[in-house]
Amino acid sequence: MRPSATHLLRDLFHDREYLHLLVKFSIPIALQNFLTASLNLVAGVMIGQLGERSVAAVGQANQLLFLLNLLVFGVVSGAAMFLTQLWGKQDVLNIRRVLGLTVKLGLLAAMIFWALGTFLSKPILGLYSNDLQVIAIGSQYLRIACWGYLFLSITAVYGMALRSIGNVRLPLVVSISALIFNLLLAYPLIFGWKALQFAPMGVNGAAIASVITRALESLAMIALVYWTRSNPLAAGLKDIFSIEWKFIKATLKPVLPVIANEALWSFGITAYFSIYGHIGNGTDAVAAINIVGTIDQLAFVLFTGMGTATAIIVGHAIGRGELDKAFAYAGRSLFIQVVTAMMMGVLIYLFAGNIFRFYKVDPLVIKQAGSILTIMSMGMWIRAANHVLIIGILRSGGDARFSLFLDGFVIWMVGVPLTAVGAFLLGLPVQFVYALTFSEEIVKMIVGTWRYLSGKWIHNLTGHVSGV
Repeated sequence: MRPSATHLLRDLFHDREYLHLLVKFSIPIALQNFLTASLNLVAGVMIGQLGERSVAAVGQANQLLFLLNLLVFGVVSGAAMFLTQLWGKQDVLNIRRVLGLTVKLGLLAAMIFWALGTFLSKPILGLYSNDLQVIAIGSQYLRIACWGYLFLSITAVYGMALRSIGNVRLPLVVSISALIFNLLLAYPLIFGWKALQFAPMGVNGAAIASVITRALESLAMIALVYWTRSNPLAAGLKDIFSIEWKFIKATLKPVLPVIANEALWSFGITAYFSIYGHIGNGTDAVAAINIVGTIDQLAFVLFTGMGTATAIIVGHAIGRGELDKAFAYAGRSLFIQVVTAMMMGVLIYLFAGNIFRFYKVDPLVIKQAGSILTIMSMGMWIRAANHVLIIGILRSGGDARFSLFLDGFVIWMVGVPLTAVGAFLLGLPVQFVYALTFSEEIVKMIVGTWRYLSGKWIHNLTGHVSGV
């Protein structure tokens, strides 16, 4: 018999095991996300010194990176459904086999996106902007930056795998070291350094710094994983490169809906950006969205940490066969996520706008960014609830098909159509068009909460790969 909602809340702060695991996993992940977002914010401010066209160009060029990130995230989070449950069962052999398949899929995705960035940069950027200068600047940046995609995919695969088995410190150390290095390298490449005879390279300098950093980050991650062969993720070449069709079929059956989920959702988000890019002159609207996006990333770090930590805790419990405990832990995380996000929204509304003064852009852009920030702060708790519902609960429980419907299709059935109507039929300004994107979030929260309460999301996946 599963615990009631009243029972879950009553025992929320008395379950020491749950609180210990939550803090153990969520704090390092949130810290990594916080430092990542903080350094990205600084990098965004550096680009902001070059004007709104450079801000818009880098933001639009990074839409391809955004798509790749989410596609790779779909691969690794789909694999994480297995990895967390297999680690709960201490099945190292199949952990390494799943890791090998994930590496191959991640590299395949990276190669496809490298080809797109190298050969089709201008047509791709033309989907997001009408400004020829923005397209020219962005395409140069993209053709350089896409060389880092292969390294990014390897880092993402091993980072997620490490978190899935409870090792959250190694990805933290590697990621933060890489980000600091990237920041130190990007400054002289962007603005020049006379003492070292570096000529200013603008946004191209930022792209070069990102490629060098991604390569070093990937090499460091692999070296540390293989430092000792006893590491559960120190898979041999056979595990990485062998092709076992029966195993691949058994593994991909629940993973493919997650990949499809991320693909549909990510294309939906880029559809939003395409719509923003055709409001007014396009450049101002996109610049305002990108400026707020850096603040949003910084504010959301705690909630991504909670989502990943919940996925680890719930997945391990399911792998051990403790289904009632998994249900209880999921409910407690959802409650904490919502309450914390409401408080964060208030703080963002009160203080985050002070960051705008560091950007050298048109006053209209700052005004639009302020309105967007207000809307974002009001709706943050809804997005945070959906994150833990989809990433932390439904996926970790192996409920991939329902997650595909909830996260992959709702954005196209609700969010994108309403946003397009607001922009093109009603002619609304960017801040009101942005507000319409929350229509999908409201639907997802209502349906996702119902699915959690039904308990139908809990599936033990370890039997899919055992003995295959």
